[in-house]
Amino acid sequence: MKKTSDPSATLASSAPPLRALLPGIVGMILVGSSVTVSRSLVDAPLFGVQAVRYAAAALLLFALARVARVRIVAPRGREWLWLAGIAATGLVLFNVAVVRGVAHAEPAVIAVAVASVPVLLGVLGPLLERRGPSRRVLLAAPVVVAGAVLVEGTGRTDAAGVGWAVLALGCEACFTLLAVPVLRRHGAWGVSLHAVWMGAVMLGVLTVCVEGPSELVSVTPRQWAACGYLAVLVTAAAFLLWYRTVAAVGSGRAGLLSGIAPLAAAGADAACGSGVPGPAVWLGLAVVVAGLAAGVRPEGARSGPAGTRTAPAGAPAGATAGTPAEAAARTPAGTPTGPLVALASGAPAAAAASPTARAPRLPREAAAP
Repeated sequence: MKKTSDPSATLASSAPPLRALLPGIVGMILVGSSVTVSRSLVDAPLFGVQAVRYAAAALLLFALARVARVRIVAPRGREWLWLAGIAATGLVLFNVAVVRGVAHAEPAVIAVAVASVPVLLGVLGPLLERRGPSRRVLLAAPVVVAGAVLVEGTGRTDAAGVGWAVLALGCEACFTLLAVPVLRRHGAWGVSLHAVWMGAVMLGVLTVCVEGPSELVSVTPRQWAACGYLAVLVTAAAFLLWYRTVAAVGSGRAGLLSGIAPLAAAGADAACGSGVPGPAVWLGLAVVVAGLAAGVRPEGARSGPAGTRTAPAGAPAGATAGTPAEAAARTPAGTPTGPLVALASGAPAAAAASPTARAPRLPREAAAP
């Protein structure tokens, strides 16, 4: 009997790489814009404001998950360590490193250090995903970093500033690398929500022990507005978008998108009245775009037996495209659908709401009694 093709499988196999990368691109643009916004928080209590930020983001993520009917599962076993590691390094310690670092170094030093994360992710990310590093990504990562250096400059620093910059780089890498072992079970929603609420608890403890809650009285309305922006767009939205891209294309290829953040920061500065960027910034923009174009392009897809397609080289483990039944078997139980989930995944809302997207149809022979 003749087999019937599944529309959702055809769409997935022919979807351009941009669809999988778009959530991460938007997320990095939001992160870059946070540099300008965060400047208004320099004089605010560090731990207290950040604790409020992440607590508000956790409540927002929880509410959106309920509306989108996303099933959030509780961590178990070692997952607590991975998620707590994300919160401790990628959220708490990273913020401390940035704030303390700019006291010893120009902001460009910290920005360049953070922009160097594609090199670490290109090497360490694939190892955590149990595959070899992509040669294309390894060649493109230094190009993206060089473009970021041109955009941000180098800046002056002392020994302490270098140390804080290195710490910020490590924390930024941990934010992605520590999520790799738990993304398969928890997905972008679960990893984002658990990391954010854990970070809020850690920062809340630091607020009580180091600063004192009474310090929050000194926060101005403008600073609270900046905190709200960071909570909604830079935390809740950007976390979801970033982890979705990491799950879709792998940490190594997704790490290249970190080069977009300095570009977004420079654009936000220009939009806020700092003037038109100079030639070095435009050259850096071209270099970053060239590096991204070279690094995110698939290294070639191979055709497998029975007309199935295998994933491009460098794709995350388990991403091989096969029959619709195989794709359904790889989908974690309770995977949600709907417009909000489509927003986080970068897929069209209509596709996410279609019956074939929710439950891929078995071939006719398998469905026949």
